[in-house]
Amino acid sequence: MFTSVLMIEKALTSADVEFVTTLHGDEDVAFHVLLQPRGDQADRLLRAIDDIALGELDEAARERETPEGEDAAALGERALEVSLTALRGAGHEAEGRIVEDHPLDALRGLVDEIEADEVIVLTDPHYVEEFFHRDWASRARHKVGVPVLKLFSHSKA
Repeated sequence: MFTSVLMIEKALTSADVEFVTTLHGDEDVAFHVLLQPRGDQADRLLRAIDDIALGELDEAARERETPEGEDAAALGERALEVSLTALRGAGHEAEGRIVEDHPLDALRGLVDEIEADEVIVLTDPHYVEEFFHRDWASRARHKVGVPVLKLFSHSKA
Protein backbone atom coordinates (compact mmCIF):
# COMPACT_ATOMS: atom_id res chain seq x y z
CA MET A 1 0.00 0.00 0.00
CA PHE A 2 1.20 3.50 -0.90
CA THR A 3 1.35 5.88 2.07
CA SER A 4 0.78 9.63 1.68
CA VAL A 5 1.03 12.33 4.29
CA LEU A 6 -1.46 15.06 3.43
CA MET A 7 -0.83 18.51 4.95
CA ILE A 8 -3.89 20.76 4.92
CA GLU A 9 -5.15 23.97 6.54
CA LYS A 10 -8.91 23.55 6.15
CA ALA A 11 -11.49 20.88 5.39
CA LEU A 12 -11.06 19.10 2.09
CA THR A 13 -13.71 19.84 -0.51
CA SER A 14 -15.15 17.07 -2.66
CA ALA A 15 -12.99 18.32 -5.54
CA ASP A 16 -9.88 18.14 -3.32
CA VAL A 17 -10.74 14.59 -2.24
CA GLU A 18 -11.24 13.48 -5.83
CA PHE A 19 -7.98 15.13 -6.85
CA VAL A 20 -5.77 13.55 -4.19
CA THR A 21 -7.42 10.13 -4.31
CA THR A 22 -6.95 9.79 -8.06
CA LEU A 23 -3.28 10.80 -8.21
CA HIS A 24 -2.13 7.18 -8.12
CA GLY A 25 -4.76 5.58 -10.31
CA ASP A 26 -6.06 2.31 -8.92
CA GLU A 27 -3.25 1.87 -6.37
CA ASP A 28 -4.35 1.53 -2.74
CA VAL A 29 -3.36 4.66 -0.84
CA ALA A 30 -3.46 5.26 2.91
CA PHE A 31 -3.65 8.91 3.95
CA HIS A 32 -2.21 10.39 7.14
CA VAL A 33 -3.58 13.91 7.44
CA LEU A 34 -1.89 16.76 9.31
CA LEU A 35 -4.06 19.85 9.69
CA GLN A 36 -2.92 23.18 11.05
CA PRO A 37 -5.79 25.68 10.98
CA ARG A 38 -5.12 28.80 8.94
CA GLY A 39 -5.53 31.06 11.96
CA ASP A 40 -2.63 29.30 13.69
CA GLN A 41 -0.19 29.79 10.81
CA ALA A 42 0.88 33.16 9.51
CA ASP A 43 0.01 36.52 10.87
CA ARG A 44 -3.02 38.40 9.64
CA LEU A 45 -0.99 40.73 7.42
CA LEU A 46 0.44 37.87 5.35
CA ARG A 47 -2.99 36.27 5.04
CA ALA A 48 -4.48 39.61 3.93
CA ILE A 49 -1.73 40.09 1.33
CA ASP A 50 -2.49 36.62 -0.05
CA ASP A 51 -6.17 37.51 -0.27
CA ILE A 52 -5.36 40.75 -2.12
CA ALA A 53 -3.04 38.90 -4.52
CA LEU A 54 -5.95 36.58 -5.32
CA GLY A 55 -8.21 39.58 -5.93
CA GLU A 56 -10.32 38.76 -2.87
CA LEU A 57 -10.50 42.19 -1.28
CA ASP A 58 -13.53 41.30 0.83
CA GLU A 59 -11.63 38.35 2.29
CA ALA A 60 -8.64 40.58 3.09
CA ALA A 61 -10.91 42.92 5.02
CA ARG A 62 -12.32 39.98 7.02
CA GLU A 63 -8.94 38.47 8.00
CA ARG A 64 -9.31 39.90 11.49
CA GLU A 65 -12.33 37.60 11.87
CA THR A 66 -10.28 34.44 11.16
CA PRO A 67 -10.40 32.32 14.32
CA GLU A 68 -7.10 31.98 16.16
CA GLY A 69 -5.92 30.04 19.18
CA GLU A 70 -8.52 27.85 20.85
CA ASP A 71 -11.20 28.93 18.38
CA ALA A 72 -9.00 27.84 15.47
CA ALA A 73 -8.34 24.50 17.17
CA ALA A 74 -12.06 23.78 17.53
CA LEU A 75 -12.69 24.56 13.87
CA GLY A 76 -9.61 22.54 12.96
CA GLU A 77 -10.93 19.46 14.75
CA ARG A 78 -14.17 19.68 12.77
CA ALA A 79 -12.30 20.25 9.50
CA LEU A 80 -10.08 17.26 10.20
CA GLU A 81 -13.05 15.00 10.90
CA VAL A 82 -14.82 16.15 7.72
CA SER A 83 -11.67 15.49 5.70
CA LEU A 84 -11.07 12.03 7.18
CA THR A 85 -14.69 11.06 6.62
CA ALA A 86 -14.48 12.19 2.99
CA LEU A 87 -11.26 10.26 2.34
CA ARG A 88 -12.71 7.13 3.93
CA GLY A 89 -15.91 7.60 1.94
CA ALA A 90 -13.76 7.55 -1.20
CA GLY A 91 -12.52 4.10 -0.16
CA HIS A 92 -9.18 4.96 1.40
CA GLU A 93 -7.65 4.42 4.80
CA ALA A 94 -7.33 7.75 6.56
CA GLU A 95 -6.22 8.96 9.96
CA GLY A 96 -5.08 12.34 11.11
CA ARG A 97 -4.19 14.83 13.76
CA ILE A 98 -4.16 18.53 14.46
CA VAL A 99 -0.78 20.27 14.40
CA GLU A 100 -0.51 22.95 17.04
CA ASP A 101 3.13 23.99 16.80
CA HIS A 102 5.95 23.55 14.32
CA PRO A 103 4.14 21.85 11.42
CA LEU A 104 7.33 20.86 9.65
CA ASP A 105 8.70 19.11 12.72
CA ALA A 106 5.40 17.23 13.01
CA LEU A 107 5.62 16.39 9.31
CA ARG A 108 9.16 15.06 9.53
CA GLY A 109 8.29 12.98 12.59
CA LEU A 110 5.22 11.48 10.93
CA VAL A 111 7.04 10.72 7.66
CA ASP A 112 9.70 8.85 9.64
CA GLU A 113 7.19 7.14 11.93
CA ILE A 114 5.00 5.69 9.18
CA GLU A 115 7.70 5.42 6.50
CA ALA A 116 5.63 7.56 4.13
CA ASP A 117 6.13 7.35 0.38
CA GLU A 118 5.26 10.98 -0.30
CA VAL A 119 4.00 14.25 1.14
CA ILE A 120 1.15 16.20 -0.45
CA VAL A 121 0.74 19.81 0.66
CA LEU A 122 -2.76 20.99 -0.27
CA THR A 123 -3.47 24.62 0.67
CA ASP A 124 -4.80 27.86 -0.69
CA PRO A 125 -2.07 29.92 -2.38
CA HIS A 126 0.25 31.75 -0.01
CA TYR A 127 2.04 34.05 -2.44
CA VAL A 128 4.30 35.91 -0.04
CA GLU A 129 5.57 32.72 1.59
CA GLU A 130 5.89 30.94 -1.75
CA PHE A 131 7.83 33.82 -3.29
CA PHE A 132 10.39 33.57 -0.49
CA HIS A 133 10.23 29.75 -0.44
CA ARG A 134 8.93 29.80 3.13
CA ASP A 135 5.73 27.85 2.38
CA TRP A 136 5.24 24.35 3.76
CA ALA A 137 6.10 22.55 0.52
CA SER A 138 9.32 24.48 -0.13
CA ARG A 139 10.57 23.99 3.41
CA ALA A 140 9.44 20.36 3.59
CA ARG A 141 11.56 19.46 0.56
CA HIS A 142 14.61 20.17 2.72
CA LYS A 143 13.34 18.26 5.77
CA VAL A 144 11.88 14.98 4.55
CA GLY A 145 13.46 12.30 2.44
CA VAL A 146 10.43 11.68 0.24
CA PRO A 147 8.89 13.53 -2.72
CA VAL A 148 6.80 16.60 -1.80
CA LEU A 149 3.94 17.60 -4.08
CA LYS A 150 2.44 21.10 -3.77
CA LEU A 151 -1.23 21.39 -4.78
CA PHE A 152 -3.68 24.23 -4.50
CA SER A 153 -7.11 23.64 -3.02
CA HIS A 154 -9.78 23.60 -5.69
CA SER A 155 -12.30 25.80 -3.93
CA LYS A 156 -13.21 27.47 -0.69
CA ALA A 157 -14.32 25.11 2.09
